[in-house]
Amino acid sequence: MDKQVIVVNGRGGVGKDTLCRLAARFYRVRNISSITPIVEIARYAGWDGVKTPASRRLLSQLKQAFTEWGDLSQRYCLAQYQEFLAGDEDILFVHIREPEEIERFRRAIGTPCHTLLVRRGSREAPLGNRSDDNVAEYAYDYYFYNDGPLARMADSVRAFFAHILSDTPPQTPYRWHFD
Repeated sequence: MDKQVIVVNGRGGVGKDTLCRLAARFYRVRNISSITPIVEIARYAGWDGVKTPASRRLLSQLKQAFTEWGDLSQRYCLAQYQEFLAGDEDILFVHIREPEEIERFRRAIGTPCHTLLVRRGSREAPLGNRSDDNVAEYAYDYYFYNDGPLARMADSVRAFFAHILSDTPPQTPYRWHFD
């Protein structure tokens, strides 16, 4: 299998991290987030790590500020991408919320890069910040509808990735319903 880069997105609580953890049962995975360096700054400033609407808004605003000043998140993601290329992982999951940042990352790496939006019907309410609330404003390659029972999710994740990473992947956009 060739190395695969997949930008993962979705609102808070839809199962993005669970999907990535389950994929790691079947593939060698590196899972990163563009918010990681921003989280470190927020923790240094006293944030306790609890994701409330107010803290999500703070992280979104900090990310915007550090994107405008020094492009911190993009530099972090590109460094992680270079480590991925040098390592033995099969899939690099890159969590990026903002549509314009997804596109900038895709252009910067210059290699095929899939995009995946994870959705969950019960988790679609606005969270009060541009990063979370605008996730659907992008034309993704793949959509994973995470509305099934957690006990069956591993089988669905395995089948989904086997399908999209096969020698004959489906035409995009492609929607996978796990219910």
